[in-house]
Amino acid sequence: MLSCDKATELIEKKIHFKLSLKEKVQLAMHLAFCKPCSNYKKQSYIIEKTVPNIKFKEIPKEDLKPLKEEIIKKIS
Repeated sequence: MLSCDKATELIEKKIHFKLSLKEKVQLAMHLAFCKPCSNYKKQSYIIEKTVPNIKFKEIPKEDLKPLKEEIIKKIS
């Protein structure tokens, strides 16, 4: 039986590459019995489709210093 760690690795691999027949069968069997990994697969596909469409706002360099200071204060 495939571990959840290996299953999530194969889910991510499947998004970008082709799985071998053995990997496909192992993943399908695992997903048939593991609800958390099935949910992970659905969420992973949603994220993969959504993230390339997100436009990230650039932070001007002059705003970085106060941001860094604020983060350091919160960490300390």
